[in-house]
Amino acid sequence: MTDGIAWLAEPQSIAFGGYSVTLARGLGVEELAARIAASAQWSERTVEPVGELTGDGLVEALEEQFGDVWDGIGLRLGVSGGWTFAVAYGGWFGEFENDPAISAGGAEVFLVEYEEENGKPVPPTFHYHRDGRTVCSFNLHLDDSWGNGKVAGDPEVADAIAELLSAEGLTDEERADREVHRASLGVLERHFGLTLPRALVLEGLLPAVLLADRSAAL
Repeated sequence: MTDGIAWLAEPQSIAFGGYSVTLARGLGVEELAARIAASAQWSERTVEPVGELTGDGLVEALEEQFGDVWDGIGLRLGVSGGWTFAVAYGGWFGEFENDPAISAGGAEVFLVEYEEENGKPVPPTFHYHRDGRTVCSFNLHLDDSWGNGKVAGDPEVADAIAELLSAEGLTDEERADREVHRASLGVLERHFGLTLPRALVLEGLLPAVLLADRSAAL
C-alpha cells in the first residue's frame, strides 16, 4: 500500500496556491534539481542547498531570503518507492518551461501541476517525458478550459490512458472538477505506479534548495 498521488487533488494539498510535483526514474536528487533549475524560462537559476527543512521551514527560508515567499522559488527533494521527487514552493507559477529535455539520457520524468488560485482558470496538468520526448500529456479536468481536454502523446500510451479514464466514467460533465481531478490522478498512479509520500512531504524533513535567480544578482 502506497500513498499514490490522488491526495494531491485535495484543497491546498501541499501549500496555498496549488502544487508542482516532479517524479523521476533514472535521475538522482541533485540531477533532478539541476534539471528543474535549467528549465527556468525567464531567468538563469542556480541550485543553493539550505539543509533539511519542512515545508513551513522552506517557506520561512524563502521569506527571509526574498522578503516575500512569492518572490523566490524552492524545492524539497527526496527518494521514495523507487521514485526521485521534487516538490516546489514559492512563486513557481509559470516560471518553468515544460521541456522534454528534462528526461534526456534515458530518464523518465512525470510532472503534475495545479495553479489552484489562478483565476483564468488554469486546470491541473500532467506531463510524461521519456528520454527527451513527451510521451503523454493532458489537462486533468478533461475539459476545454485550457486546450481541448484530450489525452495527447504516443498512441500506445495516450490511447491506454484514454481508455482507463473512460472506464472511470470520465469525462462526465456532471462531475465536479475536483472529483474529475482526483479520479484522473488515481488512473495515473495505478497505471504508472506513481507515488508521493504524503506524511513526509507534509510533516517531515527533506533536503531543500533555493532556485536563486542568478540574473537578478548581476
